[in-house]
Amino acid sequence: MSSDALPVYFVSHGGGPWPWMLTQTDGMYDQLAASLRAMPAQIGQVPKAVLMVSAHWEESQFTVMSNPHPPMIYDYSGFPAHTYQIQYPAPGEPALAQHVAELIGSAGLQSRLDAQRGYDHGMYSPLVVVYPKADVAGVQLSLKAGLDPLEHLALGRALAPLRREGVLIVGSGLSYHNLRALGPAGRAPSAAFDAWLQGALIGTDATRRADALAHWRAAPGAHQSHPREEHLLPLMVAAGAAGDDVATRVYHQNDFFGSVTVSSFMFKPA
Repeated sequence: MSSDALPVYFVSHGGGPWPWMLTQTDGMYDQLAASLRAMPAQIGQVPKAVLMVSAHWEESQFTVMSNPHPPMIYDYSGFPAHTYQIQYPAPGEPALAQHVAELIGSAGLQSRLDAQRGYDHGMYSPLVVVYPKADVAGVQLSLKAGLDPLEHLALGRALAPLRREGVLIVGSGLSYHNLRALGPAGRAPSAAFDAWLQGALIGTDATRRADALAHWRAAPGAHQSHPREEHLLPLMVAAGAAGDDVATRVYHQNDFFGSVTVSSFMFKPA
C-alpha cells in the first residue's frame, strides 16, 4: 500500500460502555485508553470518516449502515443505569455507505444498505476515546453470518482503496473473548493465543497472514480464547485491507480482568 494510505487497525474494544465507567474499573482500562488516545497522532491526519467493522453486528450478507443520524444501540446488560443514556452523536455518511457497498459488489460479494441501524458499543466505546468530540463521521459494516475467515479477508481486500480516500478502517473486537473464562482460567490460553497472533501478523506478508488467519482454529489456545469467533473476525477484515503493510502491536495487556492477555494492532505502510 502506498505511503499516502491511512493505517488500518484492529482494536480490542473492552467490555460494554467502559469509557463511561472509568471511576468504577480501578484502572483496568488505563492501558487501552492510552492506546486509543494515541491513534490520532499515529494516523497523522483527521480522517474523512471511520468505517468500523464491529463484532456486535452480524447479518446474512455484508450490510452497511447508511443512517445519516445513527441512534445509539445499548447492546449490553447489567451495567449502571447511566450507561443506557449515553450519547455519541457522530454523524453518519450515507454517500460513503453507498461507496462501500459498491466496492463490496465489485469484489463479487453481496451486500445491502441499512438506513435504520445505529451505533453499537463496538463502535462508540473505542471511538469516544479516539475522537471524544464525535466530530468524525462514522459508518458501521456488519460481519457476515457463518463467520468464514476467507470471506472476511476478501471483504478487507475489497475495502482497501478507501485507505487512499481518507477513510480510516477499524476492526473492533477482542483478541480474547471467552466471557466464561475471564479470570485465572483464561490466563494460559489467552497468552498462548496472543503469542500466536504476534507471529501470524508481525513480520509477515499478506499471503502468510491470510493463510495463518484462515487456519486460526489450529492455533494454541484458539478454542478457549474464542469459543465463538465473532470478536476475532474484525481482525480478518483489517488484515485483508492491510495487504503487505507492516503490523505493529499498539496495545498489549496481560492482566485484563486480572489474568487475561489482550492486544490491538496497527497496519501501516513501511
